[in-house]
Amino acid sequence: MAERILEVCIDDEIGMMAAYRGGAGRLELCSALSIGGLTPTPGLIAAAVNLSIPCYAMIRPRDGDFVYSESEFSMLMREIDMVRRAGVDGVVLGATLPDGRLDYNLLKILTGHSEGLGMTLHRAIDLVPDFDEAVEMAISLGFERILTSGGKRTAPEGVDVLERAIEVAAGRISIMPGSGVNSETIDVLLPRLKTNEIHGSCSVSVPVSNPKVIELGFAPTNPKKTDETSVRALKTKIDAL
Repeated sequence: MAERILEVCIDDEIGMMAAYRGGAGRLELCSALSIGGLTPTPGLIAAAVNLSIPCYAMIRPRDGDFVYSESEFSMLMREIDMVRRAGVDGVVLGATLPDGRLDYNLLKILTGHSEGLGMTLHRAIDLVPDFDEAVEMAISLGFERILTSGGKRTAPEGVDVLERAIEVAAGRISIMPGSGVNSETIDVLLPRLKTNEIHGSCSVSVPVSNPKVIELGFAPTNPKKTDETSVRALKTKIDAL
């Protein structure tokens, strides 16, 4: 098996550098990780593309579900254009129908519009009622990989589904476990899962300098930041396993 890559999701420049110094092999650029990640800011992208590792940009214009209106579809297209011009290596996409199935028709347009960029199908897949069907759909759409927790809140909880997804993929697409993955939980996933890619936030809770920032709603009640030591610990464990 080839060397495993640790992808770290980040939403600010401090986290970006912590992930880079800690040994991340790829970055997922986001804003607002406290709500699962939104499209990153142009400033963050500009800083990240100067690093020597690949950077993929989340394409998600709002929080909530992944059922997009016509106006939101236009936003998705423009955001793909924006991150392409900024020089990212790839995009992270996802869209579903109201019943949770992947929105094939919309994703067909979005992946076509992303031609020339790498493409990850994000955790919208964790809403689908039929994982086998969704994996086959992702393959037909040309995605490189699927970021998933196996339909559970965390990847360790969804390890059975992840294992099945890897069997269905049969090497045609990478299944990248993410959510709740750290140096303590990685043992649940590896070496059971035959995957070359792992995704984590490697974040720790941090204090705020002014409690009123939380009181006024400017920050989540439990602020977290990417931690270099946590990145390094997870990367070391992955390499050892």
